[in-house]
Amino acid sequence: MKIAIALFLAATILLTGCYGQTVPPATSNSTGTITGASVASVEISGFAFTPATLTIAKGTTVTWTQKDAAPHAVTGGTFDSGTLNAGQTYSHTFNEIGSFNYHCNFHQSMTGKITVQ
Repeated sequence: MKIAIALFLAATILLTGCYGQTVPPATSNSTGTITGASVASVEISGFAFTPATLTIAKGTTVTWTQKDAAPHAVTGGTFDSGTLNAGQTYSHTFNEIGSFNYHCNFHQSMTGKITVQ
């Protein structure tokens, strides 16, 4: 009986500690560099783009995969996904060298940057 109570209390403490977890900030510091590949991926999850910054070669196609329940968008100067719902993807091929900032039209704090070399 004492073991059962001890296990119950331990489980309660563990679950209570996990309950208060927060979502990471939308401006993630994660970065990625893709070399020698013609495709790259960015995940939309937890109201953030991951990786938030990505360095790719000219001609690389980047695919964003939307994993949040809330709608999002991928909008930059020369590209716009429109509304992306959970499970949807959007791809864009970067054929010009430069830096391309983008954001979510619904959540302006969600930002990302693609650097094409």
